[in-house]
Amino acid sequence: MTSDNPPAHGGGPGPDARSAGAPVRRCACPGSYDPVTLGHLDIIGRAARLYDEVVVIVLHNPRKAGLFPVAERVGLLRGEIEDDPALANVRVAAFSGRLLVDVCRELDIEAIVKGVRSEADYAYELPMAVMNRRMSGIETLFLPGAPEYSQVSSSLMKEVVRFGGDIGGLVPERVRAALGSRLGAREDAGP
Repeated sequence: MTSDNPPAHGGGPGPDARSAGAPVRRCACPGSYDPVTLGHLDIIGRAARLYDEVVVIVLHNPRKAGLFPVAERVGLLRGEIEDDPALANVRVAAFSGRLLVDVCRELDIEAIVKGVRSEADYAYELPMAVMNRRMSGIETLFLPGAPEYSQVSSSLMKEVVRFGGDIGGLVPERVRAALGSRLGAREDAGP
């Protein structure tokens, strides 16, 4: 297990959000975030308005070839979260080699929040949500992706940059720069 758990900020949306002594309502927004997109940040921000604390969990997915090392993904996420006061109740953690529900139990997380852009996303996520609930009782909440990001995925962003396309307005600027320096435009990207 790789764990990197310090809060990005003070934690929680503030004293008016919950009465003194009330338990903290905490959710997880797990993903590979390779790299983070504005669609991801939209879901994280919406979850941050619903829960006292959001833990963005960066997981290594062995089925996906990662472009950025996990530590760099965490750094890119933290940079975006720290720049946005609306995300003061969000922190970032990285884990590998463990089931998501085990991480959730360890961090006292009551729900998993996932963004879905399409039926295909839902069909991919639903079996995992059912299994997670069966193993732990932890619910998964699906938030529909914002229409302006409905076709945005990390892998598509990497492909567009690899062939010299512009992804402005779809990823944060620091991510755009990181992708550009990592991938650049291919010399043979022309017709």
